[in-house]
Amino acid sequence: MGHGHGHVTSASGRHAGRLVATFVITASFMVVEIATGVATGSLALLSDGAHMVTDVLGVGLALAAILAARRAHRQPGRTFGLYRAEVLAALANAVLLFGVAAYVLYEAVTRFSSPPDVPGTPVVVVSLLGLAANVVAFVLLREGAAESLNLRGAYLEVVADMVGSVGVLVSGLVTLVFGWRYADPVIGVAIGVFVLPRTWTLAKRSLRILFQHAPERVDVAALTGALGRLPGVGEVHDVHVWTLTSGMEVASAHLTVDPGCDQSAILAAARALLAEEYQLEHATLQVETGVAAVSCRQLHW
Repeated sequence: MGHGHGHVTSASGRHAGRLVATFVITASFMVVEIATGVATGSLALLSDGAHMVTDVLGVGLALAAILAARRAHRQPGRTFGLYRAEVLAALANAVLLFGVAAYVLYEAVTRFSSPPDVPGTPVVVVSLLGLAANVVAFVLLREGAAESLNLRGAYLEVVADMVGSVGVLVSGLVTLVFGWRYADPVIGVAIGVFVLPRTWTLAKRSLRILFQHAPERVDVAALTGALGRLPGVGEVHDVHVWTLTSGMEVASAHLTVDPGCDQSAILAAARALLAEEYQLEHATLQVETGVAAVSCRQLHW
């Protein structure tokens, strides 16, 4: 049996410092926005403040997942650590976003019959501050979101809040200039509709990892065929490719080889193929001949 070793630090872990900074920024502004929303009765501000709450919870979950993964990695009984905690955090973020979007849509619809009189000036001022805070958080998380599903969950919430802040700003300006009271519930609905499809994408990607599906970029049939064409390999079976967490993809396979071949050379060639053509640096490969290969193929999972 042979294996190639990949990195032991997840993509999320490499950006933990930026996640901490984002947490401090969003938590600080969350208090300001919710307090102003309650004082003014603005649904747009309250909905954006609710998204801020999910930001704080989401970023906190992401940080907790990173810390748990780091600690568990040092415990020999947990051979895969707790890296999946990062994926669970991303899924939890998606559930939170679904809940907030549903609440905002419901509350906005109920307000259309009798929209409240919302003062425009404090809404405009707070939305400008919120937009500035979200832009900073957006810049901090943008790079990590491309690498980590965990960070992408927090990043999507920040993006949703940034769009929400723009919406709240528009709502405040319309209310201030034209006195149109429907601006607040209309913007509330727009924020909810914007969040839902992005939340669905995040949930779907998280579930794909939890169900141990192969990464979307990997063609498992092509990978199996490529291994089978290596010199000395007669057959390839029991192939598995899955994602442990973002940036940590794993593969395993059994190779039936010709009697008398150089097994070390075959393992080296297979590891090189997986690393160079499929970016699978952590692969466990088992070489089999004769009876061992036959008994292995009798397994049905």
